[in-house]
Amino acid sequence: LDDEAIQAWYESATPSSRGRPQRYSDLAITTVLVIKRVFRLTLRAAQGFIDSIFSLMNVPLRCPDYSCVSRRAKSVNVSFKTPTRGEIAHLVIDSTGLKVFGEGEWKVKKHGQERRRIWRKLHLAVDSKTHEIICADLSLNNVTDSEAFPGLIRQTHRKIRSAAADGAYDTRLCHDELRRKKISALIPPRKGAGYWPGEYADRNRAVANQRMTGSNARWKWTTDYNRRSIAETAMYRVKQLFGGSLTLRDYDGQVAEAMALVRALNKMTKAGMPESVRIA
Repeated sequence: LDDEAIQAWYESATPSSRGRPQRYSDLAITTVLVIKRVFRLTLRAAQGFIDSIFSLMNVPLRCPDYSCVSRRAKSVNVSFKTPTRGEIAHLVIDSTGLKVFGEGEWKVKKHGQERRRIWRKLHLAVDSKTHEIICADLSLNNVTDSEAFPGLIRQTHRKIRSAAADGAYDTRLCHDELRRKKISALIPPRKGAGYWPGEYADRNRAVANQRMTGSNARWKWTTDYNRRSIAETAMYRVKQLFGGSLTLRDYDGQVAEAMALVRALNKMTKAGMPESVRIA
């Protein structure tokens, strides 16, 4: 609840269509969704929590009703972009599952699965130097990582030197998109992979190295591929800080909730990351 959110809490723009004008701005809805994720609250609890904060601050504002937030979340565009500009040396990419509906892991382990479980896949592209999330997308669980990749990478127009991802992205679709954006591909080929004809120099070099050494280990070491573990660190931070589930039931609302999660994580990253120092 910074000064920007408080100043722009109520909608001031002239309505562009017929009907009742919106009372609360998109930034107000975004702020409620962010606070909901950070403190792991339900929408009703978030409404009461924010109203109590306004009361303590002596700010004459009201939180949107929980039903209003649920409805507006379907159409709000939650921005998570950071003010950082310039070239990205290494972009690392990964995905993880967020549960929407289903039984807990302990119950499934003890008694087996009795009901279907529904998941969404969160795809992230992270700057390995700053740990900022540059691109993010939410998809259905039947969308493969390689299918989501082109739409993910097109979200940024910053110059990127190299992009690292795991073997699930070793497809022509991903390599073509990286080649189009003139990004060096650091994607390990699958075991027994063959050469691709055409302009796939990065991949063919990795295949040649695999055939020469019998694995991708040396290629990973020489190309600094292991930076990709920073993407896994980002996924760990998502699960530890915000939990591994989405609570809104509408898909468009789930997208807004996931982007609010990413926005909150970027704000925390900007506040400072721990520095690890070897002492022995």
